[in-house]
Amino acid sequence: MQPVRKIQTIKTIFSARMLVALMMGFSCGLPLLMTITVLQAWMKAEGVDLTVIGLMSLVGLPYTVKFLWAPFLDRFTLPFLGRRRGWLVVAQFALMLSIIGLGSTNPASNPGMVAAVAFLVTFFSASQDIVVDAYRREDIADVELGFASSLYINGYRMGMLLAGGGGLILADRISFSAVYVIMAACLLPGIITTLLAPEPKINGKTPKSIKAAVIEPLVEYFSRSGAIWILSFILLYKIGDAMATTMTTPFYLDIGYSNTEIGTVVKLFGFWATIAGALLGGLLTLRIGLYACLWVFGILQAISTACFALLPQMGHSIPALAGVIAFENLSSGMGTAAFVAFMAMMTDKRFTATQYALLSSLMGIPRVFASAPTGYAVKYMGWESFFIACALMAIPGLLILLKSSTFNVSLTKSQI
Repeated sequence: MQPVRKIQTIKTIFSARMLVALMMGFSCGLPLLMTITVLQAWMKAEGVDLTVIGLMSLVGLPYTVKFLWAPFLDRFTLPFLGRRRGWLVVAQFALMLSIIGLGSTNPASNPGMVAAVAFLVTFFSASQDIVVDAYRREDIADVELGFASSLYINGYRMGMLLAGGGGLILADRISFSAVYVIMAACLLPGIITTLLAPEPKINGKTPKSIKAAVIEPLVEYFSRSGAIWILSFILLYKIGDAMATTMTTPFYLDIGYSNTEIGTVVKLFGFWATIAGALLGGLLTLRIGLYACLWVFGILQAISTACFALLPQMGHSIPALAGVIAFENLSSGMGTAAFVAFMAMMTDKRFTATQYALLSSLMGIPRVFASAPTGYAVKYMGWESFFIACALMAIPGLLILLKSSTFNVSLTKSQI
């Protein structure tokens, strides 16, 4: 790397824009488990019926359908802080209040109220996600999106770790109500970041009506050459990885690993491997470009998935498990960083909130539908064949990447 280019890269890595991406990721990751892991633990401690606890997962619906109100956030600008930061600070304050409100409910006597307030938490959390995704796309230059996305992802995971792990640890020492107040207070750094961050500058006309905010993003997107190929790529790029991940915990147990070993090696060690992978993936996008990274990381994801087929042949071996987990989580973290950057780059800055919300919702489809029959596949194929099949599922996405000239033109520009 030439000295001037190296200095530019270092300046990018330590720029204020990257710190904003990290802090906004933290703010988006923290609320997620407050309505899942922590709430489930609280309801269980209060003696709530398991069927009610299971039904409570429906409060997460706003994360799936957030594209329905994303056009509203593209269309209207509040009279303070600008188009993105105005909505973001409103969503963050509302989220903080709703988390405190959730902590003041009584799961044992009024689960209906718990569900209603938890729904508000997920609605404002999903709204924050919409605006943060739009802000990151509009504020970060294309060549920096990969690294910014990696910091956003790592911040997101740190927020989840604090809420899920930290929240449960605190709950053994203080009341759940107090836990929710503390977690709400942890959103303050995100609000301060929003207030201090600059408002992105947009070239081009933004939507002038709700109709335009709904229709124009679709018209703009599908008028592009290769639009269908891009959608197909988003559906298929990580499908094998998603299918394999669905069955990994039963797999570890089936081949003889204990819950303690799984928790220590897979969850704790694997968490830091994923963090490292996302960071490394972001750095490599700065060095070799996003298009090359999508190729390299896609191949590594497939190879790491296939490595699971080796574990049954190795017997009970913690070093072998740790090696496979390190490789898989590292490659998955790199692939996710590049993939999130790719989706952001495929949006038009005039309609970022709507287009990104649609694309990210589309990304979740394989996780649900392709993962559903994996149990049947394991019964029919066996573990080794199943993981090899999941690895081969990477091929269609890579072939689309090879075929699409749109990707090549968009993503091979010279990097920093």
